[in-house]
Amino acid sequence: MDNAVLLNLGVALGIGLLIGAERERSKNNGLNGTVQNGTTQNGNGQSDNALAGIRTFTIASILGAITSWMNFWLLFATVICVAIFAAVAFYVRRDERLGLTTEVSLLFTIVLGALSMTAPILAAALAVSAAILLSAKEPIHGFVLGVLTKEELNDFLILAGATLIILPLIPNASVGPFDAINPRNLWMIVILVMAIGALGHLALRLIGARIGLPLVGMASGFISSIATISAMGHRSRETPSLSGSAVAGAVLSSFSTILQVTLILAAISQAALNTLAMPLIFGGIAILVCGGILTLSALNQPVAEVTKVTQSFSVKTALYMAALIAVVLVISAGLNHWFGQAGLVVGSAFVGLVDAHSPVVSIASLVANHQIALNNAALPILAAFSFNVFAKAIVAFASGGKTFALQVVPSLVIQVIAVWVGWLVF
Repeated sequence: MDNAVLLNLGVALGIGLLIGAERERSKNNGLNGTVQNGTTQNGNGQSDNALAGIRTFTIASILGAITSWMNFWLLFATVICVAIFAAVAFYVRRDERLGLTTEVSLLFTIVLGALSMTAPILAAALAVSAAILLSAKEPIHGFVLGVLTKEELNDFLILAGATLIILPLIPNASVGPFDAINPRNLWMIVILVMAIGALGHLALRLIGARIGLPLVGMASGFISSIATISAMGHRSRETPSLSGSAVAGAVLSSFSTILQVTLILAAISQAALNTLAMPLIFGGIAILVCGGILTLSALNQPVAEVTKVTQSFSVKTALYMAALIAVVLVISAGLNHWFGQAGLVVGSAFVGLVDAHSPVVSIASLVANHQIALNNAALPILAAFSFNVFAKAIVAFASGGKTFALQVVPSLVIQVIAVWVGWLVF
């Protein structure tokens, strides 16, 4: 027997001890019992005849390793036998209303022991993950039953289905007019919008309204910064005492725009992201500093209760953005085909008045598809971003009035200047 086999058997031994120790602790604490003379006593003075403890799990892991090393069919027979024993034990204890966690964990430990003979690192990692999952029973149950709502669970399932089921089925090829549309990239944008919305919603749930409107503004900005500024402007007009917090929320929504543009570029074209890294960093830092200063100045003001958000994200919003992006992709590709770089810049700037993300996706997709040169991608994106800020300023005046706009617009101007300085200098 060589050293490698001994080492793998040692890993199997550690796996059994790790999972078995957690199950032993769970067995002894499950009924608030105490250990007397090696027997666990529950609160009623009765023995806790759990299926397995640390010794059983350790032997099971080593058994899986040895039978796997000797013969596959021997391992298969071992798993079947232990499964039958576990089923019989569960049937005998069926009136105790116990779960199947220990039984399933025992079978899983045998499999991990077998896996340790061929992939010990993977087996050890899976064992640690299983032990953490088993140990975190109360927090997990408390979160699922007491914190997670039905709507949030449905949203999570939608996001998981969109990522794990639909995405692999979508072709990764250029189609449509001018070969401007990549269905896979468009669907990745849908997933990205939903995921960012879910993360923002989770932040609201965990942190609450302690920082009020600034946090809501930043979270909502991932979906639509223009819509967020409009909502904050209306809130400021209706409740003047909340003007400071509303201004901070409106400003911080533009930081979300920067962050989302960065994620979009990272998902579609790493080369375009590298080209625009410094402008995005400069713009992000500038608007974050402005928003932070406004937030600190608003902390002494009373913050009204924020309406509870029950939906993690809007599927309609994500699909609408994907549809808009598809249109912009075709328009941008057509302008680039007919008028070259000048047409691409004008088209991006025009679309930027409505949405900053669409031209970013279109330009990044054109770069990824090698339809435009990398050095021609920066100006259209910066033009779209700049004109989008102009649209935000108009919305700020229209929704919140002159007082609100004069507090929001300077921060937006600083952000645009910082973006262009980052481009011109670097």
